[in-house]
Amino acid sequence: MHHGYSLGTKFKFKVALEAAKGSKTVNEVASEFGVHPSQVSHWKRQLLDEGMNVFGRNQGRSEREQANKETELYEQIGRLKMELEWLKKKSIHFN
Repeated sequence: MHHGYSLGTKFKFKVALEAAKGSKTVNEVASEFGVHPSQVSHWKRQLLDEGMNVFGRNQGRSEREQANKETELYEQIGRLKMELEWLKKKSIHFN
């Protein structure tokens, strides 16, 4: 299973990562994977440009999820307080 990524995406990532490591030249990476050197350069540039966004996106999502959870909790607390007040008023009538 490749979790929504196409084989092409995985391949591009692998090639770009290999090029970004810098242990081989772009030409060496290109011939190793059978891709044109300019394509390797393009994917490498994409990887480096987009790399920071990967962490930014996850961070934004977890902060949103946290805010949503807090909102839900505050709503639950509010409901419980109202129920508690209602029960207190009811119990006065029974005493």
